[in-house]
Parts: sequence; C-alpha cells; structure tokens
Amino acid sequence: MKTRDLWTESLAGLLARPVRAALTTLGTVLGITTLVVTLGVAATAGNQIVGRFDELVATAVTVEVPERKQAPLVSWDAVARVTRLRGVTSAAAVSESKDGANVPVRSNDLVDPTRVTSQSLSVLAATTGLPEAARGRMVSGRFFDAGHVRREDRVAVIGDQAAELLGIGSLERAPAVFIGGHAYTVIGVLGELRRERSLSMAVIVPPTVGRRFGLRDVTRVLVNTSLGAADLIARQAPTALSPGNGDLLQVMAPPSPTRARDKAQDDVNALFLILGLVSLVVGAVGIANVTLVTVMERVAEIGLRRSLGAARRHIAAQFLLESTLTGLTGGVIGASLGVVTIVAVSAAKQWTPLLDVRLALAAPLAGAVVGLLAGLYPALRAARMEPVDALR
Repeated sequence: MKTRDLWTESLAGLLARPVRAALTTLGTVLGITTLVVTLGVAATAGNQIVGRFDELVATAVTVEVPERKQAPLVSWDAVARVTRLRGVTSAAAVSESKDGANVPVRSNDLVDPTRVTSQSLSVLAATTGLPEAARGRMVSGRFFDAGHVRREDRVAVIGDQAAELLGIGSLERAPAVFIGGHAYTVIGVLGELRRERSLSMAVIVPPTVGRRFGLRDVTRVLVNTSLGAADLIARQAPTALSPGNGDLLQVMAPPSPTRARDKAQDDVNALFLILGLVSLVVGAVGIANVTLVTVMERVAEIGLRRSLGAARRHIAAQFLLESTLTGLTGGVIGASLGVVTIVAVSAAKQWTPLLDVRLALAAPLAGAVVGLLAGLYPALRAARMEPVDALR
C-alpha cells in the first residue's frame, strides 16, 4: 500500500462518520485547550507580577543601625549621601527607643474628666524626608523643615491615629502636646502611610529636639528606590551611610520579583496542570474506545483487504493513522482555542499576554501522540484478524 493510498483511506474512514469523529476529537480538544490555557495564563500572570509587582515592597530598603557606645555608626547628615545614589527616590533617618517603650503624651495641661487627653505613644526623631520615605502624606499642616531642626524649635508632627486619640482635629489654634512636662507645638498630622504604619500612632520631633528624650543616634534608615534598583542600593547604602563600617549595618532588602513570579507560576501550574492531564487521559480513552468500535464495525472491510493482499502492517498503519489524525486535529483546535482564551483573559484583565511559540507548536504534536498511543491496541487487534475469520 502506497503512502498516498494510506492517507486517502484513513481520511475516508474518518469522514465516513463525521459526527462520531467530531465527538471523539472533543476530548483531545478539551485536554489540549486546558493545558495551553494553564501554561499560558500562568506565564502571563507571572510576567504581570514582574510588570506590576508591589512597588511598595519591591522598592523598600531598610538599614538597621546597631547601638554603639563609641561614636555613632551613622550620623544624621549621612542621609544626604544616600539620596545622591542613583536609583534612590527618597530616604530618611529615624531614631527610636531600642526597647520600644512608649511615653505618656497629653494634648493639654488641664485635667478634663470628660475627655481622655493622655495617651501612651511612641516618640521618635526623624529627618525632614520622613513623609516621602514612609510613603505617606501630610493630612493637615506641614512637616518640620531644616529651619526647625537648626533652631531646635519645640515642634512635633503626630500620626493621624494619635491625633484622633488625643482629640486634635484642627491645627488652626496651634495645639500642643505635652511630653515630659514640656509643650511641643503640633504643626502637622501625618497619615495615609503605606510604609511604617506604626508612625500613625507616634509623635515625631526634629533630631535636635529628640536628644532630650535620649534619641541621639540614628537607629534606622528608610530608603525608597526605583523599581529594579533595590538590590544595588542595598549593597551601596551601608558604605554611603557609614564609610569603613558598612559591614556592621544590617540591610533588609525586598525579595526578588523574579522569584515571586516563578513561585506564582509554579502554584498556578500545579493547580491546573492535573486538570489538563486528566482531560487528555479522558480524550485518549475516548479515541481508544471509538477506534476499537470502528475496528469491530469494519471487520468485513478488514477481511476483504487482507484477502486482496493487504499485510498486517497495512491494516495497523491505517487505524493508527486514523487515531493519530484524530488526536492531531484535536491538538490543533485545542491549541487555537487555548491561545484565543489566553488573549481574551489578558484583554479582560488588561494584562499583556505572554505566549510561548514552543507551547503553541508542541500542543498539536502532543495531541497526535495521544491519538497514536490511544490507537495502538485497536490497530494491533485489527492487524491480528485472519482474513477467513473476518469474512465469515
């Protein structure tokens, strides 16, 4: 039997029952579509994580400064050297109590039994760039500037939750808070913090004023970077803050977005890959069943072909080719539907679709392999038939 004749007979066998062939192909279509959609959506979602990775986490670098009895490791003006690094968008130095103890803070010096005017809040000193470094904004008023720091003005900025607890709603009358028996004019309220949310319950004073509370040395430096520059800044910041002693500083850098993408992609794959494989197995069983039924229905045809000189290999090749064509057709249709689904999902989510050409090309091949394996047993059974028994 020539190759051309083999293809002709196989196509004729499939087209003789188009509805049955279409239903048989449906199982492979579903399996291949599920696989393509699973891998494609996982890759697209992983790419989306890199493209839209949580910028707050990916660009936040924190430098912890250990306590030292000798000269401090980081001076207050060292922040200026960090901000000059390429990739740094904002930075601020903070001094806070190591034990985290809170200080009694009162909103006025009068005893009012109808109001709770005294709260235990954390008091910390910070440089003027704290609102940007903490990714917050001034809800009302303003943050202290270099003039306040230089003149050692008794001013304070409080967090929005602290202001609510102390009953400070408006700054028009220049309210004051009392810390350690001394009054500090509240010039601003800091809120909407996306980083260092604990500042919403804190009182922030200039570094020159913080010395009165024992807040002399920098304990932490908050640095914000451009997306993708965090690793570089994490290596350069210690040297810029404390030349010669950078190895004593502890840097906390964000995790790599690539690792997060790979983990998310693996999770999605593990969740849906089994579903795709099950669909493929169902499709393979369907092809095997239909091919076996076709063999039983065409026993007379097989016997006639054998009596006219067709060898066993010709019969086996014909049924194998029919099942392979069924799987290949399902693979092509499934791959096409999968690609369309990925693009549709990406468009609905406003994502950029990530399509692997190798996946689109391998999907039809996978369908053909499934069809080939599913048709092995029916083809071998057809090839074993004796012409006399088949004709009888």
